[in-house]
Amino acid sequence: MTVLEWACFTVGAAGVLLTWISVIGTLIVTRPLHSALSRVTGLATVKAFHALLRPVSTYELRDRILSWQAPMSLFLRLLAWMILFDVSFTLLLMPFVGGDLGRAASEAGSAMFTLGYAAPNNLGNTVLVYAAAYTGLTVIALQVSYLPTLYAAFNRCEADVTLLVSRAGSPSWGPELLVRTRYGRAARDSSNELAELYQQWERWAAEVAESHSTYLTLVWFRSPSPQSNWLISLLSVMDAAALQLALSPGTVPNTRARLVVRMGFTCMNQVARAIRLPVDDDPDPDAPLNVTFDDFQLAVQMLRSVDFPIEVAPEQAWPHFRGWRANYEKVAYALAYAIDAPPSMWSGPRRFPFEPAMPHRPKNRTAKEVRPDDPQILGRRKG
Repeated sequence: MTVLEWACFTVGAAGVLLTWISVIGTLIVTRPLHSALSRVTGLATVKAFHALLRPVSTYELRDRILSWQAPMSLFLRLLAWMILFDVSFTLLLMPFVGGDLGRAASEAGSAMFTLGYAAPNNLGNTVLVYAAAYTGLTVIALQVSYLPTLYAAFNRCEADVTLLVSRAGSPSWGPELLVRTRYGRAARDSSNELAELYQQWERWAAEVAESHSTYLTLVWFRSPSPQSNWLISLLSVMDAAALQLALSPGTVPNTRARLVVRMGFTCMNQVARAIRLPVDDDPDPDAPLNVTFDDFQLAVQMLRSVDFPIEVAPEQAWPHFRGWRANYEKVAYALAYAIDAPPSMWSGPRRFPFEPAMPHRPKNRTAKEVRPDDPQILGRRKG
């Protein structure tokens, strides 16, 4: 047994240990573990898809291609684990097969993939071959049990995202949520309806904060509908609550609205930290927003068109809305940019040029259902 063979053994042992740390940290540990392997495979997948998307100009085609990104990241990570284990056990076997690389690779591959064609012939490589067989079976078993957990978390998240489409449109938008809730309950007080919605989405944000920061791949999963997205939906509920807190302090379900905004930006911050985006823990409430006062006024006019109870003038409400939105606008925009979220209203820039899409409404909308781009709201601006 030469020094080189034992050097190979040492490298192989380190490879097995580090790969097991990546596997256990990714699939079992219930908190984000910044595994170098997971980070490299995820980054490689992102870079590959961004290169593929450069000539694509339409969002619908981009979304169709991006729906493969997260599954391919999972597949690439499993492939990397298996290759690293195979190479590591090959190096571990070198001192016990007389330095014969071909034989070591044959025994390691035969054991890891349960082929059984290369039998060990001494105690040392027998122990290692059994360890390799156990490793191969365990990694596959863990991955098989991991996928149902992953998709169950995704389905729980998507159920409420889909339900929100009828309330806030697709893509979702905060003012649209308030307009539709008010219009749908014109003869009744809509405060109770919004209170229930805010309570539901406060719990939803807590669940997403836990699931998306533990299983990071979920952050990049695409919704079945191209215009739906977990982040855009959460942002629309938070904007609706912030608008109501600023414009209707007397009728807003105060506690529920405040809690959903706070849990919402807590969720965004937690997910952003998990995927290593910068987070400002103490944002300046007087900092300028990407959403301007003119944008805010257009939203107010939308609400007035359906007789939404506005108790405060826009000029007085604007500082309060700005103070609420300053808590989450920057991190929401960073997340939307990172995951290529649908180009919705009030959701910031993307990697690709786009025009923010208004929520879709049926063509037979009633006269009271107006949009910010309607002439009665904007007027005909010349030049």
